[in-house]
Amino acid sequence: MAYTIGRHPCEDSPRLGAMTLYPTPESVPRARRWFRKFIAPYNPACSIDDCTLMISELVTNAIRYGQADETWVVRVEWFREGASLRAEVHNPGFPAAVRLRHPDADDAHGRGLLLVDSIAESWHSGPSRFGGTVVSFVVADAWPS
Repeated sequence: MAYTIGRHPCEDSPRLGAMTLYPTPESVPRARRWFRKFIAPYNPACSIDDCTLMISELVTNAIRYGQADETWVVRVEWFREGASLRAEVHNPGFPAAVRLRHPDADDAHGRGLLLVDSIAESWHSGPSRFGGTVVSFVVADAWPS
């Protein structure tokens, strides 16, 4: 597994951290642990638990729905944008396949984006700069202005 972390964000480089994960179920708890570890030094004022939950849901979706003919990875990056935190999860799936569902109470799946939609200030999906799909969320007021 590979990961990178930028320790000193500045205007020219707002990325705080990144990780690259294999598309396996073991990568979901790894994403949670690494995000918690690498965001902590930046001392965000937002709920790290909420952000970790949203990253966990998006990584799960990326692993579940990502598709490629060759070996592929899930990329997770997080950025400071002013007082906001933005996190992105990239996979080789199809952007048009990302949709907000409203599952029935007895459905076993389909709540990941619903959770993100209810917690984040906003979320977005579309084509990834790496090819495939990116799903991102923004948490406002993650740091004092």
